[in-house]
Amino acid sequence: MEKVMNMIKPKPNPQQQLRDWQRKLRQECRNIERQIRDIQREEKSVQKAIKDAAKRNDMGSAKALAKEIVRSRRTVNRLYENKAQMNSISMHLGESVAIARTVGHLSKSAEVMKLVNNLMKAPEVAATMLEFSKEMTKAGVIEEFVNDAVDNALDSEDIEEEIEEEVDKVLTAIAGETAAQLPEAVRKERVKQSAGTERTAEEEEAIAEGVDDEEELEEIRARLAKVRS
Repeated sequence: MEKVMNMIKPKPNPQQQLRDWQRKLRQECRNIERQIRDIQREEKSVQKAIKDAAKRNDMGSAKALAKEIVRSRRTVNRLYENKAQMNSISMHLGESVAIARTVGHLSKSAEVMKLVNNLMKAPEVAATMLEFSKEMTKAGVIEEFVNDAVDNALDSEDIEEEIEEEVDKVLTAIAGETAAQLPEAVRKERVKQSAGTERTAEEEEAIAEGVDDEEELEEIRARLAKVRS
């Protein structure tokens, strides 16, 4: 029945298709803007948690939180790039209106195809761009997409090294001199703990607080992962 309805349903003219695509692109850009705001809002609470960890001389938690900030900022940068590419697609589609009026259909655009293919590799907008790809292929704007994604496994180590370098900068920027002193403070604390043979009541309490800090860290990580998804 659906196939029959599709056959009798009038096909949208090129101008109507263009308006529909541009409307969807604007909606997706608004979604990206909202996601960016959520990530940046969450970062403020993470910065406070880093400062608190620095005051406790808790290098492990401070560094883990700083790494989450680095990853979140990279996500934000990627989202801005996605938005710019979507705006570029909309612009190129707009330029094709004059041609469509002459030939009666939307012509193929190598630039649009390149941008759509790039965005299909972006996890945040991949599903939306897959839908766009099917519609534009059917309309003759782009050719059928061939998945030529490259395995980035070899680049993962380089990315991790870059993240580690950025982590130190984030720690210094947020926690200042306290963060710079953390490694030495942690080393002294470990030596002190290894020298003792029995746990005092204060040590037991500190361990209990450490468990709470770890739970708080996991909660923050979960919130950041949620807003990045």
